[in-house]
Amino acid sequence: MYRAAAERAGWKRTGLTGSCQSEGFLAQMDESRVMQTDDPDDTFANMDPQACPTAESMSVIGTEWRLHVLHDLQDEELRFNELKEVTGASSRTLSQSLDALTEAGLVEKRMEEAAPVATYYSLTEKGEALGPVFDELDAWAREHVDPTDYTED
Repeated sequence: MYRAAAERAGWKRTGLTGSCQSEGFLAQMDESRVMQTDDPDDTFANMDPQACPTAESMSVIGTEWRLHVLHDLQDEELRFNELKEVTGASSRTLSQSLDALTEAGLVEKRMEEAAPVATYYSLTEKGEALGPVFDELDAWAREHVDPTDYTED
């Protein structure tokens, strides 16, 4: 649908490996290779045409362990060792994932100095905004993934 409308308008498909096909990310290219749209509120209007908001988002949240952490923090604040237990990640992997998610502004870290010292992690408002994304992924998986492929014998 979007592709046909874009082609009728003389637009070219843009994005990382041409994978972004949503109407907001199809745009006519000019000589400077900057994405152009008619929407003045489009925050991606001056984005490099080789970039794709979906692909860029996946580079921030899309690793296996980051997704586990974000999903497991959806309902509650957890301590490092609790996250390690529920995700199954090694300490090093979990630490790297938490650092990346904290740097991206999706997770916040809280230290409790009372004995024993405890570090808690929770989602920021930005991280909580991913809740509907996880709901949609869950709905998609229930429709398209065969659960027998993931059950232990």
